[in-house]
Amino acid sequence: FDSLPPARYKETMNTVLVWIQQSETKLCMPQVAVAEYEIMEQRLRELKALQSSLQEQQKGLNYLSTTVDDMSRKAPTEVSQRYRSEIEVILGRWKKLSAQLLERCQKIEELMTKLQRFQNDTKTLKKWMAEVDVFLKEEWPALGDSQALEKQLEQC
Repeated sequence: FDSLPPARYKETMNTVLVWIQQSETKLCMPQVAVAEYEIMEQRLRELKALQSSLQEQQKGLNYLSTTVDDMSRKAPTEVSQRYRSEIEVILGRWKKLSAQLLERCQKIEELMTKLQRFQNDTKTLKKWMAEVDVFLKEEWPALGDSQALEKQLEQC
């Protein structure tokens, strides 16, 4: 009996596996180029929520690891090996998921900064273009008005 996992082990294992599967599915969403800041903010919030959930699930993963360690000391080698390989697969998926989440959050934050900068530059350029348009539509001074010509030359 010492070599068998407690009932909580199986429940925790199922919970962690379901969570990993759901999270991997969420991360498998195709990445598309988004030019709307609000959509990027929403996606970042979703990924941050997933990161928080990852931290909450960490307790279950820690429990699984320590339980496998405890069982390994008491169980026969073949049983111990089976549980060790099972937890190693889960730990591998966990690490990959963690890294992907971190990478995606950083990428979205970086892209949001670039988009914000681009939108600000675009506003500035549009404002400048509107000012230039007004200037170009102004009435040209008469040829004999040298002061008005000099003023317009400075503006140009």
